[in-house]
Amino acid sequence: MPKIEDAVRRRTLAILVGGGPAPGINGVIRSITIEAVNSGLRVLGIYDGFKWLARGDSSRTTMLDIDEVSRIQFLGGSILRTSRENPTGNPQKMEAAVRALTQLEVDYLVTIGGDDTAYSSHRIAELLGEQIQIAHVPKTIDNDLPLPGDMPTFGYETARHVGAGIVHTLMEDAQTTNRWYCVVSMGRKAGHLALGIGKAAGATLTIIGEEFRDRRISFTTICDILESSAIKRMAMNRPYGVAVLAEGILDRIDKNELMQVADLDYDAHGNIRFSEIDLGRMVKNEVTRRLKERGIATTLVAKDIGYELRCAAPIPFDREYVQDLGYAAVRYLLNGGSGAIVAINRGKVIPLSFTELADEKTGRLRIRQVDIDSDSYKVARQYMVRLEAEDFAEVKTTARLALIGKLSKEEFEHRFKYLINDPPVKPNGESPAP
Repeated sequence: MPKIEDAVRRRTLAILVGGGPAPGINGVIRSITIEAVNSGLRVLGIYDGFKWLARGDSSRTTMLDIDEVSRIQFLGGSILRTSRENPTGNPQKMEAAVRALTQLEVDYLVTIGGDDTAYSSHRIAELLGEQIQIAHVPKTIDNDLPLPGDMPTFGYETARHVGAGIVHTLMEDAQTTNRWYCVVSMGRKAGHLALGIGKAAGATLTIIGEEFRDRRISFTTICDILESSAIKRMAMNRPYGVAVLAEGILDRIDKNELMQVADLDYDAHGNIRFSEIDLGRMVKNEVTRRLKERGIATTLVAKDIGYELRCAAPIPFDREYVQDLGYAAVRYLLNGGSGAIVAINRGKVIPLSFTELADEKTGRLRIRQVDIDSDSYKVARQYMVRLEAEDFAEVKTTARLALIGKLSKEEFEHRFKYLINDPPVKPNGESPAP
């Protein structure tokens, strides 16, 4: 039997956005609001993710109606803003968040975010039980959540589109000025965005963490790959190029080595803030130093791209995709569902339980990484300019590369030949990742 107060009280659906921005957030908010209002619900927007809820503050909210959200799907950013507040690491914060949601009389909660926000909403659902129904809409430009059918996370396609445009322009500048660019792309745990940008823009090469498989690598290896590619391009009479590096490479480098060259800072979820480590500058300085010591003049410019992508206006793919996701989240909840991540596969709504997608060891969502054995990755590698086995198959070829690099043939082989291995492991040995 429904409660008497349910018969007279208009049921409330709240929307909360967590994590980093991604193109399409406003489209999800719009779609949820329209479907919820048309279904007789009251819609409440919660500002700044879990930030204020975790302090027990239930006042940072706004009522949403159809007129207010009309046409916002064309805008980047989030009208509800966002934050990386993590209430799960502190029992007092969890209790405060539960109390605030109870005070707001929330019946349904839709969270929009990545793996960290999904985990927070999962814990809220566990604590509140049947008191509140929760659905999560997965979002990240990193494209690293294990959605079915290889569906991208919303925001990724727009980020790739904008990023490829930036790198394409840099490619033109590189050719015009005979210089190199070292571009670092966002991607904390996976190299999808870097590879997608590099492949779509025709970058000279792209380096992602997955290509090293389960190995820990040295910072030296990253510099060796870029330096040897620059030498090979010189041998092709093209002393210029653009290298795209996934920031997640930093996660493969031993932390002790990283601490020698950078101060490590951590976010609320315990992740290293890669954005605070200037990987591009570090690689640029080291490769420039090496070439300069051997009398090779080259200009290498470091460039980070990431923040430029997160609040870009979504392209049509993401505008259409998020409309489906928002609608699906509301219908899932009104049909009695709770505790699931809402996904779309071949036009069908697929609610996926958090536990179904969680890693058994960490309890967090599994990370979808680039499959380096796939045909798609193999095609990408075919069009990169990197040292290959054939570069060492003939003495003349190796000797010419060594001459251009101002090294002896033996020095060239000793320094770079290991790069043709899979994974590229230095002779002194790089450790398997834990």
